[in-house]
Amino acid sequence: MKKTILALGTMLPPEMAELEENFNLIRLWKESDPEATLQAVKQDVVAIVSTFNGMQVSRAIIEALPNLELIAQYGAGVNNIDVEAAKERHIAVTSTPETPMNDTADTALGLIINTLRRFVEADVFLRIGKWNSSGFPLATSLTGKRVGIIGMGRIGQAIARRCEAFEMPVSYFGPRKKEGLNYPYFSSLTELAANVDVLVCSCIGGAETHHIINTAVLKALGPKGILINVARGSVVNTEDLLVALSNKDIAGAGLDVYENEPSVPESLISMDNVVLLPHIGGHTHETKTGMGKVVIANIEAHFNGRPLLTPFAA
Repeated sequence: MKKTILALGTMLPPEMAELEENFNLIRLWKESDPEATLQAVKQDVVAIVSTFNGMQVSRAIIEALPNLELIAQYGAGVNNIDVEAAKERHIAVTSTPETPMNDTADTALGLIINTLRRFVEADVFLRIGKWNSSGFPLATSLTGKRVGIIGMGRIGQAIARRCEAFEMPVSYFGPRKKEGLNYPYFSSLTELAANVDVLVCSCIGGAETHHIINTAVLKALGPKGILINVARGSVVNTEDLLVALSNKDIAGAGLDVYENEPSVPESLISMDNVVLLPHIGGHTHETKTGMGKVVIANIEAHFNGRPLLTPFAA
């Protein structure tokens, strides 16, 4: 008899089909009455497949499923999962932390390039015919610009390697100095901001990093500084950022994530010194396929008594 898995969001079709072939898959988001469906299958569900930007895996959902053994996250972050509630029930939680690493690092570098060199503006400038009457304003070179990275985990290190290839010196801030890394380390975020030209957020989300980018940090970054965020929207205090951009306390920003996605403040959209992306850091066929395969591998490992590939350590 196939084990029952409750899917709260979707992966790519091939991975969903593979999951459905081996398990009794309940696609909750497609049900006309999700609550009734949940009540009907609650005794059978042994695993949840959740997505980082999908339904909340709340304490209420976890407690409603008495035989739940595993929550497999389709994404690197687990902000939508009540990890503490899962831990109390000894329910395993997995994520896909390494799969989006390179694409997210590429996105960070793309935002750095586009914000400093103003390529997005230049594209619009040409398309609307302005080149016929004037030259495009000067931009800023990448070479030699100092990059400060907040969060030197897998993604932070991948960003650092890319910046080095562009001859951009790297330093970083985090809860502690990383062994084996030769980049200069700052124990103060404000100090790091004061000593770099580009400040890149690649840290985890959650309470410990909530609004760590605030007025003090932005003022330290200074009027020639650029903020890049490929972490989580909660890392940046949006109001403080809007004030800093409006007052020219910083030169610009490149953002892939926002506090209230998919809602983006109109005042931010109207600014010409920002580059805005719709949270596409890991949004490639290769990454999404890889993430789905890791989710399936974790589920199969769990139910076959093997060690999990990527357990989430709270």
